[in-house]
Amino acid sequence: MPRYLVIVESPAKAKTIKKFLGSNYEVVASNGHVMDLPKSQMGIDIENDFEPKYITIRGKGELLAKLRKEVKKADKVYLATDPDREGEAISWHLSNSLKLDNNIPNRIVFNEITKNAVKNAIKNARKIDMNLVDAQQARRVLDRMVGYTISPLLWNKVKRGLSAGRVQSVALRIICDREEEINSFIPEEYWNLEAEFTLKGEKKPLIAKYIGKDKNKTTVRSEAEAQNILNELKGAEFVIREIKRGERVRKAPLPFTTSTLQQEAAKVLNFSTSKTMQLAQQLYEGIDIKGYGSVGLITYLRTDSVRISDEADAAVKEFIGATYGKEYVASAQSGGNRSGKKIQDAHEAIRPTNVQFTPSDIKDSLSRDQYRLYQLIWKRFVASRMQSAVYETTSIKIEGNNHWFSTSASKLVFEGFLSVYQDEEDEDVIKTTYETLTEGDVLELKEIKKSQHFTQPPPHYTEASLVKTLEELGIGRPSTYAPTISTIIARRYVIKENKNLYVTELGEAVNNIMMKAFPSIVDVNFTANMEALLDSVEDGTLSWKTIVRNFYPDLIEAVNKAQEELDKIKIEDEVSDEVCELCGRNMVIKYGPHGKFLGCPGFPDCTNTKPYLEKIGVKCPLCGGDIVIRKTKKGRKYFGCSNHPDCNFMTWQKPSNVKCIKCGEIMLEKGGKLVCSNENCGYVTADKNENVD
Repeated sequence: MPRYLVIVESPAKAKTIKKFLGSNYEVVASNGHVMDLPKSQMGIDIENDFEPKYITIRGKGELLAKLRKEVKKADKVYLATDPDREGEAISWHLSNSLKLDNNIPNRIVFNEITKNAVKNAIKNARKIDMNLVDAQQARRVLDRMVGYTISPLLWNKVKRGLSAGRVQSVALRIICDREEEINSFIPEEYWNLEAEFTLKGEKKPLIAKYIGKDKNKTTVRSEAEAQNILNELKGAEFVIREIKRGERVRKAPLPFTTSTLQQEAAKVLNFSTSKTMQLAQQLYEGIDIKGYGSVGLITYLRTDSVRISDEADAAVKEFIGATYGKEYVASAQSGGNRSGKKIQDAHEAIRPTNVQFTPSDIKDSLSRDQYRLYQLIWKRFVASRMQSAVYETTSIKIEGNNHWFSTSASKLVFEGFLSVYQDEEDEDVIKTTYETLTEGDVLELKEIKKSQHFTQPPPHYTEASLVKTLEELGIGRPSTYAPTISTIIARRYVIKENKNLYVTELGEAVNNIMMKAFPSIVDVNFTANMEALLDSVEDGTLSWKTIVRNFYPDLIEAVNKAQEELDKIKIEDEVSDEVCELCGRNMVIKYGPHGKFLGCPGFPDCTNTKPYLEKIGVKCPLCGGDIVIRKTKKGRKYFGCSNHPDCNFMTWQKPSNVKCIKCGEIMLEKGGKLVCSNENCGYVTADKNENVD
């Protein structure tokens, strides 16, 4: 009987696949990459047309020796690494390391780890796709060039602890741009008027919001304007002038892609992108299910496609019909590529491998977090093949003294996919359509409430919204979102607090330098265009070395230019008034991986260090102490009193010496103007020099 060897990436995947194959199959794991560029040098032979210098990864020599022994015993070897560019590259490295014949079809790919999928893959073995390998090589070489040319420059010429990367530098810029937008935002005051009406004989009140005069939508800018409207409404008769009844159809959601799974898991489950991918990897590779053994529960987790196979489509529709009723089954296969962008590797969407494995049935075999993520994927997939939800809608317009109010409501009449998959939007649906109301009805006014509000700045990025933005801008691919975000957090360029991402002082410094010295590297369009070029390599329409040949000279020119310019702007250590209590020298301001600190200039003879509290020249409004720049434990900058903890004054915006002429509170600097720190005041100056005490 012939012997076959199947090489996969992980032991969990090996265990799951082994049970599908006969006793003459041996399934072993490479534990990821076996070869890579060396860490000690760039590892790219520039003089030899940018040829990469791959070496065996440290610690993998013994594993490769064992694999070579297994290869000698086998009549045929199958390479079953993940079905994407990186997986193709791992198979290529394995083939070269194990001296396999690349002309023999030995590469097998499957989107899900099921018996049928694995056996079909073996029947349809192919040669290694060098276009996929080259696309991965191009990405790896470009990233290595950027990291190994710019990072040493920043480290040596500016300050220790700085480093740069091709995709993460753009992600950092996007976060910094949003931070600047928030800091420059000037809130504008507006007032809402909300009226409560009742119809004679009806107990339930009708709440309507003010639109404006003559049906023209109006923004009420001040309390005086609001009061004028209230005065004009005194004694008015309020009549329903318009009622529109209709139907709203809400389409079922598409099944998950990598990006949408990361976004939804963050929103619903509060998972980080890296945690979501780690759990999804476990579900994909295989979980021990009681009575079934190791089962791959979901399809491949790195995809930007929403397509599903005809087999899976038929299976889930049969399940929906039997479980919920035939009227709940979608009439046609929904989905498709709505974005118009290239879909990497033509994968399926992320879905359960077997819809019959309901979350409740296998809950006892999963950890709490595995269960929650699987339940999310399962529900989304089932919902994607169900009918739309249908609402009856009612829109009402009310007039009094030529001032108009409006309200709307909706009532769910067919739940469709909502019977499986709901979100926050569905919880807020009003369960009425005011059937008893008719045009011409006169309403009794109970009261009109006026409330002050201020426009809000755009929100800070979360991991979920950053992933969405990266995807929309065409930056990175499904496999890069999680590691990109993990990298900028690990380097302390960005910190995460209550889901929000905030730039640290270190992150601001790195971004400023990158923007000044390497504008093309951090240019959003440049990075997105690079992704499109990598797609062309995968398509076989562009050589990967053509990209590198065009990229490297521009990179080196920018590095050389920065070498000269950064020499000129090199910051010497600033001497402070703080005296070192150990040796009597004036301490200097240093810049470390976590920001500024005070260090003794006598280093290494004196190693004394202290936190650096930078005064901004403004006195604390609570106790008269100095306001200094402080940082949270995670590194986010704020302004607080030097007398902390005795004084608890703090603000995220920089305070000024200017007092508000309306309420007397201190003013804060925002976007070249001053804004009152009292949120209920809202006073804004025309420029920062107005009314200085």
